[in-house]
Amino acid sequence: MIPQFRKALQIFGAIAVILAVTVTSLTLYWVTDSWPQQSGQILLPQLRDRVEVRRDAYGIPHVYASNEHDLFLAQGYIHAQDRFWQMDFWRHLGAGRLSELFGESQLKTDQFLRTLGWARIAQQELQTLPDKFLAPLTAYTEGVNAYLQEHHGTDLSLEYGVLKVMNASYQPEPWQPEHTLTWAKVMAWDLGTNLDEEIERGVLLQTYSPEQVDELFPPYSNQAPVILPDWKIAQGDSDLIGNQLGEIPSGETAVSMGAIASQLSPTFNSVSEQLSALANLTGPRGGEIGSNSWVVSGAKTATGQPLLANDPHLGVQMPSIWYEMGLHCTSKTPDCPYDITGFSFAGMVGVIIGHTDRIAWGCTNVGADTMDLYIEKINPENPNQYEVNGKWVDMDQVTETIQIAGGKTQFETVRYTRHGPIISEAYPKLKPLLLPDLASSNPSIYAIALRWTGLEPARLFTAILQLNQAQNWQDFRKAAQDFDIAAQNLLYADIDGNIGYQMPGKIPMRTQSDGRYPVPGWTDEQEWKGYIPFEKLPFTFNPPSGYIVTANNAVVDESYPYLITKDWDYGFRAQRILELLNKKETGFDFESFREMQGDNYNLNAQKLVPILLNLPFEDSHLEKIRDLLKTWDLQMDKQSPGAALFETFWKQLLSATFHDNFLVDFWPNAGHRWIKVIADLVDDPESFWWDNVLTPEVENRDFIFQQAFGEAVAELEKRLGKNPQGWEWGDLHRVTFRNQSLGQSGIAPIEAIFNRGGVPISGGNAIVNATAWNARKSFEPTWIPSMRMIVNLSDLDASVAVTSTGQSGHAFHRHYSDLIPLWGNLDYHPLVSSRSGVESNTRDTLILLPN
Repeated sequence: MIPQFRKALQIFGAIAVILAVTVTSLTLYWVTDSWPQQSGQILLPQLRDRVEVRRDAYGIPHVYASNEHDLFLAQGYIHAQDRFWQMDFWRHLGAGRLSELFGESQLKTDQFLRTLGWARIAQQELQTLPDKFLAPLTAYTEGVNAYLQEHHGTDLSLEYGVLKVMNASYQPEPWQPEHTLTWAKVMAWDLGTNLDEEIERGVLLQTYSPEQVDELFPPYSNQAPVILPDWKIAQGDSDLIGNQLGEIPSGETAVSMGAIASQLSPTFNSVSEQLSALANLTGPRGGEIGSNSWVVSGAKTATGQPLLANDPHLGVQMPSIWYEMGLHCTSKTPDCPYDITGFSFAGMVGVIIGHTDRIAWGCTNVGADTMDLYIEKINPENPNQYEVNGKWVDMDQVTETIQIAGGKTQFETVRYTRHGPIISEAYPKLKPLLLPDLASSNPSIYAIALRWTGLEPARLFTAILQLNQAQNWQDFRKAAQDFDIAAQNLLYADIDGNIGYQMPGKIPMRTQSDGRYPVPGWTDEQEWKGYIPFEKLPFTFNPPSGYIVTANNAVVDESYPYLITKDWDYGFRAQRILELLNKKETGFDFESFREMQGDNYNLNAQKLVPILLNLPFEDSHLEKIRDLLKTWDLQMDKQSPGAALFETFWKQLLSATFHDNFLVDFWPNAGHRWIKVIADLVDDPESFWWDNVLTPEVENRDFIFQQAFGEAVAELEKRLGKNPQGWEWGDLHRVTFRNQSLGQSGIAPIEAIFNRGGVPISGGNAIVNATAWNARKSFEPTWIPSMRMIVNLSDLDASVAVTSTGQSGHAFHRHYSDLIPLWGNLDYHPLVSSRSGVESNTRDTLILLPN
């Protein structure tokens, strides 16, 4: 939680404690009052016909409607029943309106979000949305508002009772179509990548040489897995624009970076602080997160038909980001073409990941570099002008009105260059930077603008609805053409036995940079030259290998003539998945896929443990404890002493190697990039990075390894006791599911209401069972497999899935946390989709009727 928000809540701490006692005494009224009706009948005059909602033992609904309007109206109604607080919070977050909920403590965050302008872009998208896509969006909005008409305050959700202490006058407004489209921007931002790395590289360049910075951001290995290793772009494309220069550009750009990197560092740091604060609300971003998916053809399965697996890795939250459901037209027709089952977002129309009656799809983040920071020259005599090719040009301006709980109003001016909003003006404490002009002896003022494809009108919403209707590979690729932001590795399988892959997205073409560093914006040299044409984006259909694996690793090799990114995930999860696929080769079934999704093998340990075992130790006590690693199977099981010992050593190794070199904000987080950095450095035992610059001695690799191991043993003995056989990884690696808003208050009674967890789990960083932790903080997982899905194309009712928490967003409801045990033990529930399968699993039936 951002500090200002915590401070604001702590001011009301005493009141909150009293409130908590009151909530306890009024449990039967307040808590159960918000629980939705799940059986019987409800009259909804907005409907055109009868709608049936069947829920299973986990509260997962399947909706049956005779027409498209009623289908999506019912989806909106049910989302609001179970998750309206989540929807309300998300729409305020996306629109930069958190101050309306939580007061002045959120003003800086709102200023930054208004500068990005997601809500303004969503309005533009809404104006251009074709009627065939506007109709489902409008129907969904009607459904949400139908629920809001009859429910208020704690009747909507328990969070509103707590909020009333801080903001007594708040009443949720009606849902609007643009709220749905704005949420798509939030997810696109969450999945965005490279911006954080671009800032970090820019800051580090003030201290280290480009070559040293490159060691901290190593290139993707030519030995690492590539999703489409044999994919070649069509011949005859000699007109391709060269856009993959691998070094900091020469000429003026190189001079500018060297001249102003250190002076811009405070600005970069301030922007980085706001990105981190926003990440506390939206979850880890971009390069910090990942996902797994793989598909095998029928030639390799026990059934003779494809199997598809997907487990997207997202930030830990309560309730889960996913809402599982089925949407079925009672009779599929051109006017009502939906028969879909899978995972939705509360607030979003349709199903994001899942299957229709004929095809299935999964998603992992490509990590495409779609963000660039431009350093703009500002006119010293007119702060509303910036330089373009030697001339001062007026900026575009938008005035934003920020309403603050309590009645205050704040006006903010957002300035735009041709590249995008000036994000360095989002902080009142920042002043324009006066630096030596690179072209003359006169000083210039600099500011930073953000260009991002997500700040342009997009078609992601139409892509989702088209995926929800797809019946074959052609339909799937047509839908993918509109999947233009938050580029995903789209994996495909169908009941006819086909498998495939498509990379979509608006990927910029650069001519003079590789996107790794901020660039000067006052000439045309660093401009984007359009986007990679869709027909040139990588895809495959029924590859000879009989399988496709995606885990955020490189999509294609260096022969691909366009730049996608220089900041791929380094492929450790993909490598392990491929090892498991090649080890078994054929006969894949549910159990083998389950074992793969739960695989805890640590490739980092495979590299480092042999080095550690070969080092001499003068301390016999340390030698004896090190013997734990001799028999360890390198699996990060929660009961494993070896896993606890290695991961504590890994944390201490990063600390001993790098904490003397960086500010706290750039300390290693223990993720895949740092695994790659250390894997390269261990081959150079005398590297500059091994030396602790704070000591007079010159340390080397072996010294740092020995030091880190000693520190790890000391930490474990202090935390887990003197008996190494009793150490367990799960005692350190416990996941707590926190409510994104009120669950991070620091006020124990409030957190106890909304949070669940402290659950020991297996896995770790760059593990297939990806339960990643951040070494800057603790061993607590920060992002996890947010759901797991295995789709059986021979019998869709034989598919299985699980989310991380539960369907309900209502604290203390039986479906608030009932999926945590399944998820934690790598178990699943049936992902049924046929009418007969749904009926056989039905526990509650709700009938929605028009007047």
